[in-house]
Amino acid sequence: MNTMTFKGYTARIEFDDRDNILVGRLLGIRDLISFHADNIPELRAAFEEAVDDYLETCAKIGKSPERPASGKIMLRVAPEVHGAALLAAQAAGKSLNQWAAEALRKAAMA
Repeated sequence: MNTMTFKGYTARIEFDDRDNILVGRLLGIRDLISFHADNIPELRAAFEEAVDDYLETCAKIGKSPERPASGKIMLRVAPEVHGAALLAAQAAGKSLNQWAAEALRKAAMA
């Protein structure tokens, strides 16, 4: 997946073969923020403008802009998985939170 990042926001970049343009869409937020351009430098500028416009619009209307991640995750897993993870964390000398954060980081960055 091709991405761009700006001010903590990440966009997925795709090629639209029908219109022969590059298209981007912000990931990780419910609001639909998209942009497009004919080449990479213009796409970068359109992305940054889209993020800035989003932040400015939120400020004008008194809305807190969504952030892609708060750092808090609530998971529901089978009791067997929970127990196994807890044992693995204790065996590693870590809290379940520390162990899970490390496991998620490794999986996401692979």
